[in-house]
Amino acid sequence: MDWDKATQEKFKVVVAKIPVFHRHITEGVVTKGAQEHAQARGSVKIEEVDVINAFFSDVPAAFYSMMIRLLEQNGFDYKKYGFPKK
Repeated sequence: MDWDKATQEKFKVVVAKIPVFHRHITEGVVTKGAQEHAQARGSVKIEEVDVINAFFSDVPAAFYSMMIRLLEQNGFDYKKYGFPKK
């Protein structure tokens, strides 16, 4: 599936900052989740909302604070999509 280029670049930067022993797993899980979210929206392209949805739904709670920090540091505005959900 195609990616929005800006979203893909930000995602690559976030993944590069994840500890090496979790990097490959996170990249695969979030990419798969983002594709599923894009398809559920009826889109043919992965956009920021899809990546954010995947991070919040697929990343284990133990890594929540690191995920938030990395998203914020790299320009992902998760709050505009209603995250974190209460």
